[in-house]
Amino acid sequence: MQLQLYGKQIWVYKKAVDFRSAIDGLCSLVKNQLNLNPQDGIYLFYNRHHDKIKCLSYHKNGFVLLYKRLDKDKFKFKFSQEQGVAELDAKALSWLLAGLEWQQMRQWRELDYSKFS
Repeated sequence: MQLQLYGKQIWVYKKAVDFRSAIDGLCSLVKNQLNLNPQDGIYLFYNRHHDKIKCLSYHKNGFVLLYKRLDKDKFKFKFSQEQGVAELDAKALSWLLAGLEWQQMRQWRELDYSKFS
């Protein structure tokens, strides 16, 4: 499965972060704690209340930071205690941003009726 969007891998950081962090702080986290290049991927971060997400990416000549806050409900994250990041594909990213249980939906398979007559 190709886990890329616009040629970049998509990662979600597995621990809540301080949402006072902006581009420079999140880039530092990616570089120093994950040993990854902030320009090479799309990185998602969530707050401790699980109602906000920041999305960090590099676009041509500068960083872009997107922010989403759910008015109701919370983003669903179920990670083990291990450090690091989890990979997402474009569908999972869409489900996550919609506030759906994206980790469970990854197991869902679209039905194929091409052999049905």
